[in-house]
Amino acid sequence: MVFRSLTGKKVYMFLGGCRHGQGIEGLFLFRKKFKVDLGELEEEKESLSNFLRTILDGNVISDDHSIFVDSEKLSVQELEKLVNKFIYRRHLNNKYWVALEHGAVKIHMLERKKDRKKKEHMTPPSTIKHGW
Repeated sequence: MVFRSLTGKKVYMFLGGCRHGQGIEGLFLFRKKFKVDLGELEEEKESLSNFLRTILDGNVISDDHSIFVDSEKLSVQELEKLVNKFIYRRHLNNKYWVALEHGAVKIHMLERKKDRKKKEHMTPPSTIKHGW
Protein backbone atom coordinates (compact mmCIF):
# COMPACT_ATOMS: atom_id res chain seq x y z
CA MET A 1 0.00 0.00 0.00
CA VAL A 2 1.16 3.51 -0.72
CA PHE A 3 0.03 6.53 1.29
CA ARG A 4 0.82 10.22 1.01
CA SER A 5 2.15 11.96 4.10
CA LEU A 6 1.31 15.52 5.04
CA THR A 7 4.47 16.73 3.31
CA GLY A 8 3.48 15.00 0.06
CA LYS A 9 6.10 12.23 0.19
CA LYS A 10 5.15 8.65 -0.56
CA VAL A 11 4.99 6.30 2.41
CA TYR A 12 5.08 2.56 1.71
CA MET A 13 3.41 0.10 4.06
CA PHE A 14 4.05 -3.61 3.65
CA LEU A 15 1.11 -5.77 4.73
CA GLY A 16 1.83 -9.09 3.03
CA GLY A 17 4.08 -12.03 3.74
CA CYS A 18 2.72 -13.19 7.08
CA ARG A 19 3.31 -16.78 8.05
CA HIS A 20 0.35 -19.05 8.55
CA GLY A 21 -1.28 -18.41 11.92
CA GLN A 22 0.56 -15.13 12.38
CA GLY A 23 -1.33 -11.86 12.18
CA ILE A 24 -0.07 -8.40 11.48
CA GLU A 25 1.53 -8.34 14.95
CA GLY A 26 4.12 -10.80 13.68
CA LEU A 27 5.41 -8.33 11.10
CA PHE A 28 6.26 -5.46 13.38
CA LEU A 29 7.89 -5.28 16.78
CA PHE A 30 6.33 -2.48 18.74
CA ARG A 31 8.31 -0.76 21.48
CA LYS A 32 6.27 1.04 24.07
CA LYS A 33 7.49 4.22 25.71
CA PHE A 34 6.26 5.07 29.18
CA LYS A 35 6.86 8.07 31.39
CA VAL A 36 7.40 8.08 35.15
CA ASP A 37 6.79 11.57 36.54
CA LEU A 38 8.80 11.93 39.74
CA GLY A 39 7.03 14.96 41.13
CA GLU A 40 8.84 15.96 44.32
CA LEU A 41 10.91 12.75 44.53
CA GLU A 42 13.81 14.10 42.47
CA GLU A 43 16.50 13.05 44.96
CA GLU A 44 15.68 9.38 44.27
CA LYS A 45 15.79 9.74 40.46
CA GLU A 46 19.09 7.89 39.97
CA SER A 47 18.15 5.14 42.42
CA LEU A 48 14.81 4.54 40.71
CA SER A 49 16.32 4.53 37.22
CA ASN A 50 19.00 2.03 38.34
CA PHE A 51 16.30 -0.13 39.96
CA LEU A 52 14.29 -0.16 36.72
CA ARG A 53 17.41 -0.89 34.62
CA THR A 54 18.22 -3.99 36.68
CA ILE A 55 14.70 -5.41 36.33
CA LEU A 56 13.67 -4.38 32.79
CA ASP A 57 15.19 -5.40 29.48
CA GLY A 58 14.40 -2.06 27.83
CA ASN A 59 16.06 1.33 27.84
CA VAL A 60 15.65 3.59 30.87
CA ILE A 61 16.43 7.27 30.34
CA SER A 62 16.25 9.89 33.08
CA ASP A 63 15.38 13.53 32.43
CA ASP A 64 14.97 16.55 34.72
CA HIS A 65 11.73 15.52 36.46
CA SER A 66 10.93 12.29 34.62
CA ILE A 67 12.14 8.82 33.75
CA PHE A 68 11.31 7.33 30.35
CA VAL A 69 11.09 3.55 29.93
CA ASP A 70 11.27 1.98 26.47
CA SER A 71 10.27 -1.71 26.48
CA GLU A 72 8.53 -4.29 24.30
CA LYS A 73 7.00 -6.54 26.95
CA LEU A 74 6.08 -4.06 29.68
CA SER A 75 2.62 -2.61 30.32
CA VAL A 76 1.95 0.62 32.15
CA GLN A 77 0.27 -1.31 35.00
CA GLU A 78 3.40 -3.44 35.48
CA LEU A 79 5.54 -0.29 35.49
CA GLU A 80 3.28 1.19 38.17
CA LYS A 81 3.75 -1.94 40.29
CA LEU A 82 7.53 -1.74 39.90
CA VAL A 83 7.62 1.92 40.94
CA ASN A 84 5.36 1.12 43.89
CA LYS A 85 7.72 -1.72 44.83
CA PHE A 86 10.64 0.73 44.79
CA ILE A 87 8.74 3.17 47.02
CA TYR A 88 8.00 0.43 49.57
CA ARG A 89 11.54 -0.99 49.53
CA ARG A 90 13.03 2.45 50.20
CA HIS A 91 10.49 3.02 53.04
CA LEU A 92 9.08 6.08 51.31
CA ASN A 93 5.46 4.92 51.46
CA ASN A 94 4.70 7.20 54.40
CA LYS A 95 5.57 10.25 52.24
CA TYR A 96 4.74 9.27 48.64
CA TRP A 97 2.14 7.31 46.67
CA VAL A 98 1.99 6.11 43.05
CA ALA A 99 -0.85 6.62 40.56
CA LEU A 100 -1.62 6.06 36.89
CA GLU A 101 -2.56 9.31 35.16
CA HIS A 102 -3.19 9.60 31.41
CA GLY A 103 -0.99 6.63 30.50
CA ALA A 104 1.91 7.73 32.70
CA VAL A 105 3.02 6.73 36.19
CA LYS A 106 3.07 9.67 38.58
CA ILE A 107 4.53 9.85 42.08
CA HIS A 108 2.59 12.10 44.44
CA MET A 109 3.54 13.42 47.84
CA LEU A 110 1.10 12.67 50.63
CA GLU A 111 -0.61 15.77 51.92
CA ARG A 112 -0.33 16.18 55.64
CA LYS A 113 -3.09 17.83 57.56
CA LYS A 114 -2.03 21.18 58.85
CA ASP A 115 -1.89 21.48 62.60
CA ARG A 116 -4.85 23.35 63.87
CA LYS A 117 -3.97 26.35 65.89
CA LYS A 118 -4.81 25.90 69.50
CA LYS A 119 -7.44 28.13 70.86
CA GLU A 120 -6.02 31.01 72.78
CA HIS A 121 -8.74 30.96 75.41
CA MET A 122 -8.77 27.35 76.43
CA THR A 123 -10.38 26.43 79.66
CA PRO A 124 -7.97 24.83 82.09
CA PRO A 125 -8.61 21.19 82.89
CA SER A 126 -10.70 20.64 85.97
CA THR A 127 -8.91 19.37 89.04
CA ILE A 128 -10.39 16.64 91.10
CA LYS A 129 -10.10 16.99 94.82
CA HIS A 130 -9.78 13.77 96.66
CA GLY A 131 -10.92 13.54 100.15
CA TRP A 132 -8.13 11.32 101.47
